[in-house]
Amino acid sequence: MSGTPPPVEKGNTPELAPEPAPEPVGDAAEAAEARLKRLRMRSWRRGIKEMDLILGPYADQCLHTLEADEVRLYDALLSENDQDLYAWVTGRASPPLAHAPMIARIAAHAGAR
Repeated sequence: MSGTPPPVEKGNTPELAPEPAPEPVGDAAEAAEARLKRLRMRSWRRGIKEMDLILGPYADQCLHTLEADEVRLYDALLSENDQDLYAWVTGRASPPLAHAPMIARIAAHAGAR
C-alpha cells in the first residue's frame, strides 16, 4: 500500500480524503529557553509591585529547575489575578488545588529570603 489515502467520492469527482490537521504550533513549538525568558519577564512585570518582588526572584532562581509540566503550571499561574496570587502566597486565602503545590513553593522561597 502506498501512503496516499483512498479517494473519497464527492459528487461526480473523486477527491482525496483530507489529511489530518497538523499538530498545533505555539506552546509545543516554543523553545524551552525562550519560554523561560518570557516567564521571567512576566514574573517581574506584574500588576502590583509586591508580586514583582515575590515572583521575580523565584523565576530568576528556580524556573530553570522546574520540569516541563511544572513550567506549564507556572505559566498558567501567571495568568491569575495579582490580588488573588498575593492572597494565596501570603496565606490570606486558599489557592485552587491545581495551583496549591506551586504556590507553596513560591511562598517558601519568598519566606526564605
